Amino acid sequence: MSQVQLDYRVPAEDLQPFVTLFYHFHADVPIFEDAERADHAQLRFRLDGGTATYRFPDGSTQFAGAVHVIGPTSGVMHVRADGPVDVVGMGLQPAGWEALLGIDASAMLNRVLDGVEAFGARAAPARATIQAAVGTHARIDAAEAFVRAAVGAGAGTALAFSRRIDAWLADSPSPDVEELVAATGLSRRQVERRCNALYGAPPKLLARKYRALRAAVALASGGATLDALIGDGFYDQSHLIRELKQFTGCTPRQLRESPGQLARLTMDGRRALGGQVHPIVSDT
Repeated sequence: MSQVQLDYRVPAEDLQPFVTLFYHFHADVPIFEDAERADHAQLRFRLDGGTATYRFPDGSTQFAGAVHVIGPTSGVMHVRADGPVDVVGMGLQPAGWEALLGIDASAMLNRVLDGVEAFGARAAPARATIQAAVGTHARIDAAEAFVRAAVGAGAGTALAFSRRIDAWLADSPSPDVEELVAATGLSRRQVERRCNALYGAPPKLLARKYRALRAAVALASGGATLDALIGDGFYDQSHLIRELKQFTGCTPRQLRESPGQLARLTMDGRRALGGQVHPIVSDT
């Protein structure tokens, strides 16, 4: 059995508007250090009692408690955790962010929020319930139950808007902001304000982020060549390399040959779920 494992599970249908994927991560090592690509916000339950820190694109290093939320990230993030590491977590959809946290996501860009601050007295019992469950499926069942109770009855106003944003991001390798503005019927300022509140970033940065993540998966899987990618949204090879480095921490050669253990597990695991989840998740 590998010392580092990452198992994904597609959320139940009623939770798919709120959660991208559930996952169980285990690393049977004294210290785990690796890079995480830019991603959606995350909610994580650390079950082993160890400590961890994240170093964000802005250079800040932040401590993560037993239950913590990572806001949306604008670039590669470096994690260091005392092992062995045992984590049940989930990616948060924009509607999940609104329902669970209800704060402007741009205020949490590249930031860690302690679970007690986010969820109050519910955080510790939720972690204890997940910790007491036996096996990955039972632990994720417990995490699903926590989310189901926490989000309540509805997705608020975020769901329709975020579905339009996700479709815009997935439909083109280089999405045009003016097309998004026209599709929403809102002003450019309103679209930017809403994207900041739900995704933590304006549309232009989102387009760059997901273009780079999609290109990284295509390179790592052998689904595209450098020349094809350069002609599909990037100005030239230098531009492609800069964007990949910012959002994944890897060069094209590293992505093809040795992207890093966590990056490989993430890309392979999500790609295997193509057709079961939105392309903004499986293709990035």
